[in-house]
Amino acid sequence: MYKRLSSVLFPIVALLMIGAFVWGYRESQMRKEVSLQAKSMSIKTENQYQRAFHDLSFHMDQLHSQLGNAVAVHNTSHAMHRKCLMNVWRITSEAQSEVNQLPLNVMPFNHAKDLLSHLSTFSYQTAVRDLDHEPLTKKELSNLKTLYNNSREISKSMHEVRAKALSKNLRWTDVEQAPGAQTGPKDNTIIDGFKTVDKKVEGYKELDWGPSVATIYAKRSVKNLNLPVVSAEQIKRNAAEFTGKPESQIRVHENGKGTEWASYTATLLNNKQKPVATMDFTKKGGKLISYHDMREVGPKKVTRNEAIRHASDFLAHKGYKGMKPVAYDERTNLAAITYASVQGDVIIYPEKITVRSGLDNGTVTGLQASDYVHEHNPLRRIPKAKLDLKAARAKLNPEFHETYHRKALIKNELSKEVLCYEFGGKINGSVYRIYINADTGMEETIEQVKDSDEPQAKAKNAYR
Repeated sequence: MYKRLSSVLFPIVALLMIGAFVWGYRESQMRKEVSLQAKSMSIKTENQYQRAFHDLSFHMDQLHSQLGNAVAVHNTSHAMHRKCLMNVWRITSEAQSEVNQLPLNVMPFNHAKDLLSHLSTFSYQTAVRDLDHEPLTKKELSNLKTLYNNSREISKSMHEVRAKALSKNLRWTDVEQAPGAQTGPKDNTIIDGFKTVDKKVEGYKELDWGPSVATIYAKRSVKNLNLPVVSAEQIKRNAAEFTGKPESQIRVHENGKGTEWASYTATLLNNKQKPVATMDFTKKGGKLISYHDMREVGPKKVTRNEAIRHASDFLAHKGYKGMKPVAYDERTNLAAITYASVQGDVIIYPEKITVRSGLDNGTVTGLQASDYVHEHNPLRRIPKAKLDLKAARAKLNPEFHETYHRKALIKNELSKEVLCYEFGGKINGSVYRIYINADTGMEETIEQVKDSDEPQAKAKNAYR
């Protein structure tokens, strides 16, 4: 009996032991492979951090040199000023890219990043303007001298961080993991070094970058709305008026109370007390920022022109008068139609509203009106064009095939409102919108248009 039992169990036990050995060996090999992969990835990451930091140090040296060149030449050396400022813009752009490649989430470097960003914008805007007719002002030259001295200190501090990191053989991957490390020694040389640099930048005299740069970086806040604060009850009334539903079906709550971003959200409930739509309003003035209908959209059945007609009727019914569709984008069974205000024969692009329509029946399922709320100005005065249409058209490439034109008020790269002639058409097999300044004849901006966004291609009558 024992011999018979052992003859049966022995092969089974042997197979189990062999299986366990094979499994253990494979697990060991897999752990080794994972360890090698992790080590390889760590080395690759460390190399990327090291390269970004060394490149950043190099570009800070170059930045200091180019700023020095800009302040060294005569005030009337406009060509050299332009060349130096374009180099400053290029270098600061590269430095910003390198900063973003470092694990600065564990180090305060916001003031230095802001300085680079402002300097990049300032240098670009100054370099592209006509310095022969609008040379550098005394204030701008003074700013360049200040920036030259500041960049020397920043560059010196960066070299000190680099030297200490090399002497101690410090790794950037350790810096990245330092905040989460619970045990083991920590060397904060790199972190402390960047803190020192950022602290120096914070202590620099605040520069007056000029109105064009200030406008770009100014926060568009509800504080800028010169309107009285409204109550939650008023928002409920506004939401009821917008939806045509009784106030009893609307719930309102405040967002960001006590902050500059304070707003209200109104939720529309059905008879079963389930939300079917939401609306966001500004706290100042109670202006509608956005509307979202939660209904499920079915398969596409309506055409582009039908969707535009539904959206236009919706805006007119809700009190947005004088709006014109200027762009159309379609995604599966939804259409996003952008509208802009019209004043006389001029499209006011800053005053935009985007309407989202369901292509199953064409009804509106959403609205985004933040641009309109902040930019709407019923007292805006449109300047007269110095160039006529023929003179503006002469500035186009002779190979540009024009399909439509109109006057438009846009914001240029300096965030200034400028009157332009908008020309739509094709060249090199692509569709473009070209905006020619109605005063100077210069191209203010050029946009390549997607097929579904071209007004004259498929919905010409709706856009003209």
